[in-house]
Amino acid sequence: MFAILAFAALAADPALPALPALPSAAEDPVKPYVQSNTNAGAIPFAGKGMWHAFHGKAGVNRIVDDLVDRNVKDPTIGEIFAGIDLVRLRRVLKEQFCYILNGGCTYTGRPMKTAHTDMGVQMKDMNVLVGNLQKAMTDEHVSFFAQNRLLAKLAPMRRDIVTR
Repeated sequence: MFAILAFAALAADPALPALPALPSAAEDPVKPYVQSNTNAGAIPFAGKGMWHAFHGKAGVNRIVDDLVDRNVKDPTIGEIFAGIDLVRLRRVLKEQFCYILNGGCTYTGRPMKTAHTDMGVQMKDMNVLVGNLQKAMTDEHVSFFAQNRLLAKLAPMRRDIVTR
């Protein structure tokens, strides 16, 4: 009984990272794939400094929600997101950022190359997306230094995302 109460208390603590989210009924099904943290495309930061710089789970959630909203509304890249499962996108981006920022999360999304196949992302699209991410991080009051550290971790993924 104590173990159940202790787990419930830990699960309710907002300072702790959440367990990996299970796909919701609102998500579209995807082809089966091997789930692995290596699919996140980057090795996590050491220590908790970056996690704290991004204001933990609440900050990452706000940044991802802001980023997705900006991208969907963006006149330059919005059409790329027209057929995308935004519920799943938000969930796996939050997991990816949490994992890379060393927030203790597991990444359950597909590998970057697989996830972006047939999207036709061009380098100019990627540049707009990065600009939108910078705006979302700035609005969350993430320092310029911390923003650049994350962007440096994410930059090599462009090889798997940009296809045209």
